[in-house]
Amino acid sequence: MASSLLRSLVSRSRSRSSNVGAALSTRNYSLVSNQISNHTAKWMQDTSKKSPMELINEIPPIKVEGRIVACEGDTDPALGHPIEFICLDLKEPAVCKYCGLRYVQDHHH
Repeated sequence: MASSLLRSLVSRSRSRSSNVGAALSTRNYSLVSNQISNHTAKWMQDTSKKSPMELINEIPPIKVEGRIVACEGDTDPALGHPIEFICLDLKEPAVCKYCGLRYVQDHHH
């Protein structure tokens, strides 16, 4: 019974995928690029406001005593991001891939 159900699902998905493939080949993707460029232009119009990257770069690197830091983005879990464990073995500051905060190992020599 399970194998017949599986066969019917596979045959249905094959017939649908051939119809979807034809529809996708004729779709106009230029609308998506226009939406993206309009959104970017909106950010770039007002030069009195700083971009999010400029704001995060104003925060100096956070000094940490250990070799590994756990970045959560914020002390409130509702405002943060998934925990990222960052290794600080390199000389230059390590950057969190979610929020852009920079961390550096504080050497006590």
